Amino acid sequence: MTPAIIFTFLGFALLRMPLAFALGLASLVGLYVGGMDFAVLPQRMMYSVNSFPLMAIPLFMLAGELMVAAGILQRLVDFANSLIGRVHGGLAHVAIVAGMVLAAVSGAAVASASALGSSLVPSMRQQYDTGYSSAVVASAANLGAIIPPSNAMIVYALMAGSSVSVGGLFMAGVVPGIILAVGFMGLASFIAMRRRYPLAGGEIGLRHVLVQTWRALPILLMPIVVVGGIVVGAFTPTEGAAIAVVYALLIGFFVTRQLHLADLPRAMFNAAVTAAMVGALIAFASTMTFAFTIDLIPMQLTNWIQGVTADPLMFLLLVMALLIGVGMFIESNAAYIMLVPLLAPIALAYGIDPLLFGFLFVMNLVVGMMTPPVGVLLFVMCGISKISLNELMKSVWPFIAFQYVVLIACIAFPGLVTWLPRALGY
Repeated sequence: MTPAIIFTFLGFALLRMPLAFALGLASLVGLYVGGMDFAVLPQRMMYSVNSFPLMAIPLFMLAGELMVAAGILQRLVDFANSLIGRVHGGLAHVAIVAGMVLAAVSGAAVASASALGSSLVPSMRQQYDTGYSSAVVASAANLGAIIPPSNAMIVYALMAGSSVSVGGLFMAGVVPGIILAVGFMGLASFIAMRRRYPLAGGEIGLRHVLVQTWRALPILLMPIVVVGGIVVGAFTPTEGAAIAVVYALLIGFFVTRQLHLADLPRAMFNAAVTAAMVGALIAFASTMTFAFTIDLIPMQLTNWIQGVTADPLMFLLLVMALLIGVGMFIESNAAYIMLVPLLAPIALAYGIDPLLFGFLFVMNLVVGMMTPPVGVLLFVMCGISKISLNELMKSVWPFIAFQYVVLIACIAFPGLVTWLPRALGY
């Protein structure tokens, strides 16, 4: 079955068929070749998405949509501008700080890119060139899959099974996420000074900072309440996502007062569409994973890799190299669904910390969202900024390179990833 599934999937993917349907048709062909009952397909699909933890994804997406509709972005921008607006690359720093906070609300890079790009690129391009502005926003948005809560980490934990917890993965992303954000800001300042971009923003004053902090405080408290509750065990990630939706409604209706009943259908529709894409990928890919298990592919792959190297570090480097290539050509959710069930058990057999492996897996594919030819964030920013991919790539490559530097640092110093979750008992 396995060769038939792989060649069918690659054929449909090359024809630009949506990956979810390519996975489904490939699974159907595999079942036919293997002489199995087609009733397995709907059974496996239903089983894979009938998951309480999976409900966190649409709920976090809805919370993000509601917070954007509630007008929180302008308060975040004003707050960040009061702190760091009057420095070299100040507007870029504002975008990065706003991206950090938005990441802790939406958990999705594409949603963050759309919100940040639409709001910040018009003002940034008055001070900077469009390529640089778009590269900074794409990098800031990419923090959405690293800083908790992260939809990517939820999908990984679901596919990896009991070996890793969602809360543990969330905490694994905190320190690297902060390093990435600080590094992006340093890189933005260096580029701004080298290109002699003018200073922007008003003078920094204590009173102004306090006023903007007070205005943004309800928004800044949201990730503390939601993620903090998950970490201390007060509620599950799914329950935390539901609390985030309620929190977003309260902020929109009673704090910013920019959220109206008429905004709710559109927010729910956008969240439902994005969540349905993830759900379809998981459902169709589950049958493919089932067929691989029937053909003993995980066992054969484990034996083959262990025959190539017995060194855990070498295995980790091989997987990271594989994921760099995968991230360039395959949508990240599809990559999680197809590869995590195969590679996560092998990492356990090598004695690699499952939290470390899970974070590195996620971060590698997150960087893939900014690498051509299938870098989804690049296409989002090109659409918003109305620039060509070549023009954007001239400015975005330093930010991509820095993310790979942090990835290598996490491999060399695993404590960057594992210290915080282990200290919290994960």
